[in-house]
Amino acid sequence: MAGLYIHIPFCKQACHYCDFHFSTSMRRKQDVVQAICQELALQHSYLSGEAIQTIYFGGGTPSLLTEAELAAIFDTIHRYFTVVPEAEITLEANPDDLNLIKLQELQNSPVNRLSIGLQSFHEPHLRLMNRAHSATESFNAVKTAQDAGFTNITVDLIYGIPASDHAIWEKDLEQVFALQIPHVSSYALTIEPRTALGNWTKKGTFQPSEDEFVASQFELLLAHMAQNGYEQYEISNFCKPGWESRHNSNYWRGVSYLGVGPSAHSFNGTSRQYNIANNAKYLAALEHHQIPATVEILSAADQANEYLMTTLRTSWGCDLKILKKRFGFNLPQLHGTYLHQLIRRGLATMENEKLILTNSGKLLADQITLDLFITE
Repeated sequence: MAGLYIHIPFCKQACHYCDFHFSTSMRRKQDVVQAICQELALQHSYLSGEAIQTIYFGGGTPSLLTEAELAAIFDTIHRYFTVVPEAEITLEANPDDLNLIKLQELQNSPVNRLSIGLQSFHEPHLRLMNRAHSATESFNAVKTAQDAGFTNITVDLIYGIPASDHAIWEKDLEQVFALQIPHVSSYALTIEPRTALGNWTKKGTFQPSEDEFVASQFELLLAHMAQNGYEQYEISNFCKPGWESRHNSNYWRGVSYLGVGPSAHSFNGTSRQYNIANNAKYLAALEHHQIPATVEILSAADQANEYLMTTLRTSWGCDLKILKKRFGFNLPQLHGTYLHQLIRRGLATMENEKLILTNSGKLLADQITLDLFITE
């Protein structure tokens, strides 16, 4: 089984925190959709005939696709790939796009899971981030989607936004629980250099939250999610039992996937492939039946580090037996002293040769992963 990721590189406006690849000009949207269809045809052998278990429309803002554009992509997928009948098919959507007509269109399409980019229910925070929707639209988008028949819904929330206390963050969480949303992805506000927030921080006109404030909000997130029956199956992902994202879980399990569209990434176990993050150059290459991608062949150490990086973020952890059998690296032999330190400090546990980060360890996951990386 494998996955498909479709990158739709268009947004109504630029969010002040976002450094993903997108364009706010819709002039060539239909051309890009046609090029994505062409790339799907050219890349049909990338997954070696594996059946498609999950399809994920990301971006950008995939909810900007028209009914005809979405249908064209699905027609192409089914022409060149085998999609299992029970495939999970997710489409990212902004709240301001999800009116009743749009939701009825999506209900009539193969899409069966919505990822709604709420980010917050607090109006000043939405304005700070330059989101295109209002706090009222955040709430209404979920209710309208539920009324339209969507049950498999996930929302995005951002924490660590500067505030005098944690009241706004706790109210955001209360709204999610009140709406009975089965899945939540929640990320700390990150200041990227090439964004409006990055520029304001550099100029001194914006002051990011202190690390302790962000850590406290993460701890509140963990506590409130657990109290309301959500499982944390990955550092940033929470769900009611049985509502995990199959697509994202496959990323963390090392399942192969093909990414199409400008800036999309692909992975087949032994290599990574990165499409060019430029719409015009992407279109020019596809006009000449070329895939504008850079291929990186992964060494044994690269593959082992990929496995470490993804599994340490999950509730099931890093299986040291797999690390040794599949990639040839004995982690206790390479980093035994450091592993003992992690366990002694309460940052990790070891169960049946599975290294699992504790809540305290999850706060330091990136650094711990780097410390455990393997060099050949």
